[in-house]
Amino acid sequence: MNKLKFSKDEGSGFYKELNERIEQYFTEKGIRKTGNKTMIFKIILYFGLDILFYRLMITSATTAAFYAFYLLMGLSLLLTAFNISHDAAHGVAVKSKYWNKVLFSISFNLQGNNAYVWGKNHNESHHLYTNIEGSDIDVLNNPLFRMTESQELKWFHRYQYLYAPVLYLLYSLNWFFFRETLMIFNYSSRTIKIEIPKKEIVKLVIFKLIYFGYMIILPIWFLPFGWITVSLAFLLNHFMVSLIFVAVLGVSHVSDYVSHPTPDKDNKLNMSWPKLQMCTSVDYNADSVFFNWTLGGFNAHALHHLLPNISHVHYLEILPIFREVAQKYGLTYMEMPYYKTLASHFRFLKGMGVSQKLNPIPFER
Repeated sequence: MNKLKFSKDEGSGFYKELNERIEQYFTEKGIRKTGNKTMIFKIILYFGLDILFYRLMITSATTAAFYAFYLLMGLSLLLTAFNISHDAAHGVAVKSKYWNKVLFSISFNLQGNNAYVWGKNHNESHHLYTNIEGSDIDVLNNPLFRMTESQELKWFHRYQYLYAPVLYLLYSLNWFFFRETLMIFNYSSRTIKIEIPKKEIVKLVIFKLIYFGYMIILPIWFLPFGWITVSLAFLLNHFMVSLIFVAVLGVSHVSDYVSHPTPDKDNKLNMSWPKLQMCTSVDYNADSVFFNWTLGGFNAHALHHLLPNISHVHYLEILPIFREVAQKYGLTYMEMPYYKTLASHFRFLKGMGVSQKLNPIPFER
Protein backbone atom coordinates (compact mmCIF):
# COMPACT_ATOMS: atom_id res chain seq x y z
CA MET A 1 0.00 0.00 0.00
CA ASN A 2 1.35 3.41 -0.99
CA LYS A 3 1.42 5.78 1.96
CA LEU A 4 0.67 9.34 0.91
CA LYS A 5 1.37 12.86 2.09
CA PHE A 6 -1.23 15.62 2.03
CA SER A 7 -1.13 19.37 1.38
CA LYS A 8 -2.65 22.24 3.32
CA ASP A 9 -5.66 24.06 1.88
CA GLU A 10 -9.09 25.33 2.92
CA GLY A 11 -9.91 21.83 4.12
CA SER A 12 -7.33 22.19 6.91
CA GLY A 13 -9.12 25.16 8.48
CA PHE A 14 -12.47 23.51 7.91
CA TYR A 15 -11.44 20.36 9.73
CA LYS A 16 -9.94 22.28 12.65
CA GLU A 17 -13.09 24.32 13.19
CA LEU A 18 -15.36 21.32 12.61
CA ASN A 19 -13.65 19.39 15.39
CA GLU A 20 -13.79 22.42 17.71
CA ARG A 21 -17.51 22.92 17.05
CA ILE A 22 -18.25 19.21 17.48
CA GLU A 23 -16.24 19.07 20.70
CA GLN A 24 -18.16 22.08 21.96
CA TYR A 25 -21.47 20.40 21.12
CA PHE A 26 -20.69 17.25 23.11
CA THR A 27 -19.26 19.23 26.02
CA GLU A 28 -22.31 21.48 26.26
CA LYS A 29 -24.65 18.51 26.04
CA GLY A 30 -22.60 16.57 28.58
CA ILE A 31 -22.68 13.42 26.45
CA ARG A 32 -20.10 11.00 25.03
CA LYS A 33 -19.28 10.60 21.35
CA THR A 34 -19.80 6.85 21.62
CA GLY A 35 -23.13 5.06 21.56
CA ASN A 36 -25.85 6.02 24.03
CA LYS A 37 -29.06 4.37 25.26
CA THR A 38 -30.33 4.35 21.70
CA MET A 39 -27.30 2.35 20.63
CA ILE A 40 -27.75 -0.12 23.49
CA PHE A 41 -31.34 -0.59 22.35
CA LYS A 42 -30.19 -1.15 18.76
CA ILE A 43 -27.61 -3.72 19.89
CA ILE A 44 -30.27 -5.65 21.79
CA LEU A 45 -32.77 -5.22 18.95
CA TYR A 46 -30.58 -6.40 16.08
CA PHE A 47 -28.90 -9.27 17.92
CA GLY A 48 -32.33 -10.24 19.22
CA LEU A 49 -33.76 -10.29 15.70
CA ASP A 50 -30.82 -12.40 14.50
CA ILE A 51 -31.56 -15.03 17.15
CA LEU A 52 -35.33 -14.82 16.73
CA PHE A 53 -35.32 -15.28 12.95
CA TYR A 54 -32.78 -18.10 13.16
CA ARG A 55 -34.94 -19.92 15.71
CA LEU A 56 -38.04 -19.44 13.56
CA MET A 57 -36.12 -20.61 10.49
CA ILE A 58 -34.66 -23.74 12.11
CA THR A 59 -38.12 -24.72 13.44
CA SER A 60 -40.09 -23.91 10.25
CA ALA A 61 -42.99 -26.21 9.47
CA THR A 62 -43.43 -25.23 5.82
CA THR A 63 -41.13 -24.41 2.93
CA ALA A 64 -42.66 -20.94 2.59
CA ALA A 65 -42.00 -20.16 6.25
CA PHE A 66 -38.46 -21.52 5.95
CA TYR A 67 -37.65 -19.21 3.03
CA ALA A 68 -39.29 -16.21 4.69
CA PHE A 69 -37.44 -16.57 7.99
CA TYR A 70 -34.14 -17.46 6.27
CA LEU A 71 -34.23 -14.24 4.26
CA LEU A 72 -35.38 -12.19 7.27
CA MET A 73 -32.46 -13.60 9.23
CA GLY A 74 -30.08 -12.65 6.40
CA LEU A 75 -31.49 -9.13 6.33
CA SER A 76 -31.20 -8.86 10.11
CA LEU A 77 -27.56 -9.98 10.02
CA LEU A 78 -26.81 -7.34 7.40
CA LEU A 79 -28.49 -4.60 9.45
CA THR A 80 -26.49 -5.78 12.45
CA ALA A 81 -23.33 -5.25 10.40
CA PHE A 82 -24.45 -1.78 9.32
CA ASN A 83 -25.47 -0.64 12.77
CA ILE A 84 -23.28 -2.56 15.22
CA SER A 85 -20.22 -4.02 13.45
CA HIS A 86 -19.25 -0.78 11.74
CA ASP A 87 -19.45 1.43 14.83
CA ALA A 88 -17.67 -1.23 16.88
CA ALA A 89 -14.89 -1.44 14.27
CA HIS A 90 -14.25 2.25 14.88
CA GLY A 91 -14.45 1.78 18.66
CA VAL A 92 -17.56 3.91 19.11
CA ALA A 93 -20.47 1.49 19.50
CA VAL A 94 -20.02 1.57 23.28
CA LYS A 95 -17.59 3.27 25.67
CA SER A 96 -15.53 0.17 26.49
CA LYS A 97 -12.69 -0.72 24.09
CA TYR A 98 -12.99 -4.34 25.14
CA TRP A 99 -16.70 -4.59 24.41
CA ASN A 100 -16.27 -2.80 21.10
CA LYS A 101 -13.80 -5.51 20.10
CA VAL A 102 -16.16 -8.23 21.30
CA LEU A 103 -19.15 -6.76 19.46
CA PHE A 104 -17.14 -6.30 16.28
CA SER A 105 -15.65 -9.79 16.40
CA ILE A 106 -18.95 -11.56 17.13
CA SER A 107 -21.08 -9.65 14.64
CA PHE A 108 -18.53 -9.82 11.83
CA ASN A 109 -16.89 -13.22 12.22
CA LEU A 110 -20.20 -15.03 12.63
CA GLN A 111 -21.16 -13.82 9.15
CA GLY A 112 -18.31 -15.90 7.76
CA ASN A 113 -15.91 -13.03 7.25
CA ASN A 114 -12.71 -12.01 9.00
CA ALA A 115 -13.07 -9.05 11.37
CA TYR A 116 -9.33 -8.39 11.63
CA VAL A 117 -8.75 -8.13 7.88
CA TRP A 118 -11.77 -5.93 7.20
CA GLY A 119 -11.30 -3.69 10.24
CA LYS A 120 -7.59 -3.09 9.67
CA ASN A 121 -7.89 -2.33 5.99
CA HIS A 122 -11.06 -0.30 6.37
CA ASN A 123 -9.51 1.97 9.00
CA GLU A 124 -5.92 2.12 7.75
CA SER A 125 -6.53 2.16 4.00
CA HIS A 126 -10.01 3.16 2.88
CA HIS A 127 -10.53 5.89 5.47
CA LEU A 128 -7.08 7.39 4.95
CA TYR A 129 -6.78 7.27 1.16
CA THR A 130 -10.35 7.19 -0.15
CA ASN A 131 -10.65 6.51 -3.91
CA ILE A 132 -6.90 6.57 -4.50
CA GLU A 133 -5.68 3.63 -6.56
CA GLY A 134 -2.87 1.72 -4.93
CA SER A 135 -3.68 3.09 -1.49
CA ASP A 136 -7.41 2.50 -0.95
CA ILE A 137 -8.21 -1.19 -0.45
CA ASP A 138 -11.73 -0.66 -1.82
CA VAL A 139 -10.56 0.44 -5.28
CA LEU A 140 -11.31 -2.56 -7.47
CA ASN A 141 -9.08 -4.16 -10.08
CA ASN A 142 -11.68 -6.55 -11.45
CA PRO A 143 -11.27 -7.27 -15.19
CA LEU A 144 -15.06 -7.38 -15.65
CA PHE A 145 -15.43 -3.81 -14.38
CA ARG A 146 -13.42 -0.77 -15.39
CA MET A 147 -13.33 1.50 -12.34
CA THR A 148 -9.99 3.28 -12.78
CA GLU A 149 -8.41 5.18 -15.67
CA SER A 150 -5.24 3.07 -15.43
CA GLN A 151 -7.22 -0.06 -16.29
CA GLU A 152 -7.23 -1.04 -19.95
CA LEU A 153 -10.48 -0.26 -21.72
CA LYS A 154 -11.95 -3.47 -23.21
CA TRP A 155 -14.77 -3.74 -25.74
CA PHE A 156 -17.16 -5.33 -23.23
CA HIS A 157 -16.75 -2.52 -20.69
CA ARG A 158 -19.19 -0.42 -22.74
CA TYR A 159 -21.86 -2.79 -21.47
CA GLN A 160 -20.78 -2.87 -17.81
CA TYR A 161 -23.57 -0.55 -16.71
CA LEU A 162 -26.00 -3.14 -18.09
CA TYR A 163 -24.48 -6.32 -16.67
CA ALA A 164 -23.40 -4.74 -13.36
CA PRO A 165 -26.70 -5.49 -11.53
CA VAL A 166 -26.36 -9.19 -12.40
CA LEU A 167 -22.77 -9.38 -11.13
CA TYR A 168 -23.73 -7.37 -8.04
CA LEU A 169 -25.86 -10.35 -7.02
CA LEU A 170 -22.63 -12.28 -6.49
CA TYR A 171 -20.85 -9.70 -4.31
CA SER A 172 -21.22 -11.39 -0.92
CA LEU A 173 -20.72 -14.89 -2.37
CA ASN A 174 -17.46 -13.71 -3.89
CA TRP A 175 -16.47 -12.15 -0.56
CA PHE A 176 -17.30 -15.32 1.39
CA PHE A 177 -15.85 -17.95 -0.95
CA PHE A 178 -13.07 -16.21 -2.88
CA ARG A 179 -12.05 -12.70 -1.80
CA GLU A 180 -10.74 -13.51 1.68
CA THR A 181 -9.70 -17.05 0.76
CA LEU A 182 -7.42 -15.74 -1.99
CA MET A 183 -5.94 -13.26 0.49
CA ILE A 184 -4.51 -16.26 2.33
CA PHE A 185 -2.28 -16.74 -0.71
CA ASN A 186 -1.48 -13.01 -0.84
CA TYR A 187 -3.72 -12.48 -3.86
CA SER A 188 -6.44 -9.88 -4.12
CA SER A 189 -8.83 -8.51 -6.74
CA ARG A 190 -8.15 -5.10 -5.17
CA THR A 191 -5.45 -2.72 -6.34
CA ILE A 192 -3.24 -3.59 -3.36
CA LYS A 193 -2.27 -6.94 -1.89
CA ILE A 194 -3.06 -8.04 1.64
CA GLU A 195 -1.03 -10.15 4.06
CA ILE A 196 -2.95 -11.94 6.81
CA PRO A 197 -1.26 -13.08 10.07
CA LYS A 198 -1.29 -16.86 10.55
CA LYS A 199 -3.55 -16.59 13.59
CA GLU A 200 -6.14 -14.71 11.54
CA ILE A 201 -5.92 -17.29 8.76
CA VAL A 202 -6.90 -19.97 11.27
CA LYS A 203 -9.78 -17.84 12.56
CA LEU A 204 -10.88 -17.06 9.00
CA VAL A 205 -11.15 -20.77 8.14
CA ILE A 206 -12.85 -21.68 11.44
CA PHE A 207 -15.51 -18.99 11.21
CA LYS A 208 -16.25 -19.76 7.58
CA LEU A 209 -16.85 -23.37 8.59
CA ILE A 210 -19.07 -22.22 11.48
CA TYR A 211 -21.05 -19.97 9.15
CA PHE A 212 -21.42 -22.76 6.59
CA GLY A 213 -22.49 -25.04 9.42
CA TYR A 214 -25.31 -22.95 10.87
CA MET A 215 -26.49 -21.59 7.49
CA ILE A 216 -26.50 -24.87 5.55
CA ILE A 217 -25.57 -28.00 7.53
CA LEU A 218 -27.89 -27.49 10.53
CA PRO A 219 -30.97 -26.61 8.43
CA ILE A 220 -30.38 -29.72 6.30
CA TRP A 221 -29.93 -31.81 9.46
CA PHE A 222 -32.93 -30.53 11.44
CA LEU A 223 -35.44 -29.74 8.69
CA PRO A 224 -37.17 -32.08 6.24
CA PHE A 225 -36.83 -29.87 3.16
CA GLY A 226 -33.67 -31.37 1.67
CA TRP A 227 -30.32 -29.93 0.64
CA ILE A 228 -31.60 -28.38 -2.62
CA THR A 229 -34.15 -26.23 -0.78
CA VAL A 230 -31.61 -25.14 1.83
CA SER A 231 -28.94 -24.42 -0.79
CA LEU A 232 -31.39 -22.32 -2.78
CA ALA A 233 -32.28 -20.35 0.35
CA PHE A 234 -28.56 -19.79 0.96
CA LEU A 235 -28.11 -18.45 -2.57
CA LEU A 236 -31.23 -16.26 -2.47
CA ASN A 237 -30.09 -14.82 0.84
CA HIS A 238 -26.69 -13.90 -0.59
CA PHE A 239 -28.30 -12.38 -3.69
CA MET A 240 -30.48 -10.20 -1.45
CA VAL A 241 -27.63 -9.22 0.88
CA SER A 242 -25.36 -8.42 -2.08
CA LEU A 243 -27.84 -6.12 -3.77
CA ILE A 244 -28.59 -4.22 -0.57
CA PHE A 245 -24.91 -3.97 0.36
CA VAL A 246 -23.87 -2.60 -3.04
CA ALA A 247 -26.92 -0.32 -3.20
CA VAL A 248 -26.06 1.17 0.19
CA LEU A 249 -22.28 1.50 -0.16
CA GLY A 250 -21.52 1.48 -3.86
CA VAL A 251 -23.19 4.80 -4.59
CA SER A 252 -21.10 6.74 -2.05
CA HIS A 253 -17.69 6.46 -3.75
CA VAL A 254 -18.47 5.03 -7.19
CA SER A 255 -20.12 8.05 -8.77
CA ASP A 256 -19.49 10.52 -11.56
CA TYR A 257 -19.57 13.32 -8.99
CA VAL A 258 -16.58 12.12 -6.97
CA SER A 259 -12.87 12.58 -7.63
CA HIS A 260 -10.14 9.95 -7.98
CA PRO A 261 -7.05 11.98 -7.08
CA THR A 262 -3.60 10.92 -8.23
CA PRO A 263 -0.51 11.67 -6.11
CA ASP A 264 2.66 13.08 -7.64
CA LYS A 265 5.96 11.21 -8.02
CA ASP A 266 6.73 11.92 -4.35
CA ASN A 267 3.42 10.35 -3.24
CA LYS A 268 1.97 13.72 -2.30
CA LEU A 269 -1.58 14.85 -3.02
CA ASN A 270 -2.38 18.43 -3.97
CA MET A 271 -5.08 18.61 -1.31
CA SER A 272 -5.63 18.10 2.42
CA TRP A 273 -7.06 14.92 3.89
CA PRO A 274 -10.37 16.61 4.88
CA LYS A 275 -10.84 17.96 1.36
CA LEU A 276 -10.14 14.50 -0.04
CA GLN A 277 -13.00 13.11 2.04
CA MET A 278 -15.36 15.85 0.85
CA CYS A 279 -14.61 15.33 -2.85
CA THR A 280 -14.68 11.52 -2.80
CA SER A 281 -17.93 10.89 -0.89
CA VAL A 282 -21.57 11.40 -1.82
CA ASP A 283 -24.23 11.45 0.89
CA TYR A 284 -27.89 10.66 0.34
CA ASN A 285 -30.83 11.58 2.57
CA ALA A 286 -28.33 12.32 5.34
CA ASP A 287 -31.00 13.66 7.68
CA SER A 288 -33.32 10.66 7.26
CA VAL A 289 -34.29 9.07 10.58
CA PHE A 290 -35.23 5.85 8.76
CA PHE A 291 -31.86 5.52 7.02
CA ASN A 292 -29.99 6.37 10.21
CA TRP A 293 -31.82 3.58 12.03
CA THR A 294 -31.50 0.97 9.31
CA LEU A 295 -28.20 1.82 7.59
CA GLY A 296 -26.28 2.88 10.67
CA GLY A 297 -25.36 6.24 9.17
CA PHE A 298 -23.79 4.83 5.99
CA ASN A 299 -25.91 7.29 4.03
CA ALA A 300 -23.98 10.14 5.75
CA HIS A 301 -20.67 8.89 4.43
CA ALA A 302 -18.71 12.13 4.18
CA LEU A 303 -19.66 12.96 7.75
CA HIS A 304 -18.58 9.50 8.88
CA HIS A 305 -15.25 9.63 7.05
CA LEU A 306 -14.36 12.93 8.67
CA LEU A 307 -15.63 12.00 12.14
CA PRO A 308 -15.19 8.22 12.51
CA ASN A 309 -14.73 8.67 16.27
CA ILE A 310 -18.42 9.51 16.65
CA SER A 311 -21.23 6.95 16.76
CA HIS A 312 -23.84 7.19 14.01
CA VAL A 313 -26.58 7.69 16.63
CA HIS A 314 -25.37 11.33 16.91
CA TYR A 315 -25.26 12.10 13.18
CA LEU A 316 -28.69 13.69 12.90
CA GLU A 317 -27.84 16.19 15.66
CA ILE A 318 -24.38 17.17 14.40
CA LEU A 319 -25.27 17.26 10.69
CA PRO A 320 -26.34 20.97 10.79
CA ILE A 321 -22.93 21.87 12.28
CA PHE A 322 -21.18 19.89 9.55
CA ARG A 323 -23.14 21.63 6.78
CA GLU A 324 -22.60 25.08 8.28
CA VAL A 325 -18.82 24.74 8.67
CA ALA A 326 -18.42 23.23 5.18
CA GLN A 327 -20.31 26.17 3.66
CA LYS A 328 -18.23 28.67 5.64
CA TYR A 329 -14.99 27.32 4.14
CA GLY A 330 -16.38 26.95 0.63
CA LEU A 331 -16.19 23.16 0.57
CA THR A 332 -18.84 21.41 -1.47
CA TYR A 333 -20.90 18.93 0.50
CA MET A 334 -22.35 16.53 -2.05
CA GLU A 335 -25.73 15.60 -0.61
CA MET A 336 -28.73 14.48 -2.64
CA PRO A 337 -31.73 12.12 -2.70
CA TYR A 338 -30.86 8.44 -3.08
CA TYR A 339 -32.24 8.10 -6.60
CA LYS A 340 -29.76 10.72 -7.82
CA THR A 341 -26.80 8.86 -6.30
CA LEU A 342 -27.99 5.67 -7.98
CA ALA A 343 -28.28 7.41 -11.35
CA SER A 344 -24.81 8.89 -10.84
CA HIS A 345 -23.40 5.44 -10.06
CA PHE A 346 -24.62 3.97 -13.34
CA ARG A 347 -23.55 7.06 -15.31
CA PHE A 348 -20.06 6.48 -13.92
CA LEU A 349 -20.09 2.84 -15.01
CA LYS A 350 -21.33 3.81 -18.46
CA GLY A 351 -18.77 6.60 -18.83
CA MET A 352 -15.83 4.45 -17.71
CA GLY A 353 -16.90 1.85 -20.25
CA VAL A 354 -16.51 4.17 -23.24
CA SER A 355 -14.00 6.88 -22.24
CA GLN A 356 -10.32 6.63 -21.39
CA LYS A 357 -10.65 9.54 -18.94
CA LEU A 358 -13.72 10.62 -16.99
CA ASN A 359 -13.82 13.99 -15.24
CA PRO A 360 -16.17 14.44 -12.27
CA ILE A 361 -19.43 16.30 -12.91
CA PRO A 362 -19.60 19.60 -10.98
CA PHE A 363 -22.08 19.18 -8.15
CA GLU A 364 -25.00 21.60 -8.05
CA ARG A 365 -27.77 21.63 -5.49
